[in-house]
Amino acid sequence: MYLATVSSQLRGEPTATGALSPIDVREADFSIRCRRALKRVDRELSRGNFKTALSLVKQLQNKPRGLRGFGAAKQVSKMLCSLDELNLKLDANEMLSLQLLVDSVMESIESCTDFGSLDEDSIDRFEISMQDKGYGSLCEDDHFMCTQHEAGHFLVGYLLGVLPKGYMVPSIESLRQGKFTAARVEFVGFEFLKEVAIPRMLKKDTSQVGDRANRSKISSKTLNNFSCVLLGGLVAEHIVSGYSDGHHADINKLERVFRWLGYKKSEADYQLRWAALNTVLILHHHMKASSKLAEAMAMEKPISSCIDTIEKHLTHKTNPR
Repeated sequence: MYLATVSSQLRGEPTATGALSPIDVREADFSIRCRRALKRVDRELSRGNFKTALSLVKQLQNKPRGLRGFGAAKQVSKMLCSLDELNLKLDANEMLSLQLLVDSVMESIESCTDFGSLDEDSIDRFEISMQDKGYGSLCEDDHFMCTQHEAGHFLVGYLLGVLPKGYMVPSIESLRQGKFTAARVEFVGFEFLKEVAIPRMLKKDTSQVGDRANRSKISSKTLNNFSCVLLGGLVAEHIVSGYSDGHHADINKLERVFRWLGYKKSEADYQLRWAALNTVLILHHHMKASSKLAEAMAMEKPISSCIDTIEKHLTHKTNPR
């Protein structure tokens, strides 16, 4: 009997007495340490110690009762840019639904400014006009879509291994009072954006901004992650309502990065198509997590609570492929 009990404990199975096995005890202990570590992540982020916060999160990856979602999403191969090529294990109805979603997202992207057709001053004026419109006209409905949009950014970044370091979502009350604050999610690892912004601050001729040498300043992985994170808000809105009103600034920011990298229009279009497909698959597979995250963000929960919300509502697999 004693040998059988020991054998069950070593396998992590419940014992006859109902006591926790050594493996269960270790996992429960790690779960407590995980929550404590996430609280420390909040403290490090609030102090601006972003590398330390990221290191703490990485230590919790792929551990029993740790963080199974951070960086767990698989990216679509750059060689495959259509649903038909992916050989997804989905029925015909779900495939049709996904295709319609991808097509709708691409239409929204294409409805924005054509690549390279506006100078920086024109883009600035356009973004200011969009911010003035903001989410403030219908209050509750616009607040709901705003939180869905920002949750899309947050969730895609998290699943791709990009740590959110802070976010801002205007409250319903502030919208009612006409006090619009631009909603946003900020991430660790996108510091290259400071360099992208320099030419705009100096008001340089935009024809001289693009430089292929800038490609050495950002890895392809970072660019891929950034492209998907920026499209996360647009895709989230399409999943919830079938359209997006809040995507223009995101697409313009992506185009500005492509211009900074010296991308040709064909290169930028290819990157956008790939990122759209990848982001659609990620968020389509985690709609519940995105919805619950939006609720947490609407209540201005700290980053640790947002991460905990994601982890509790992830599907069993990170991607259906």
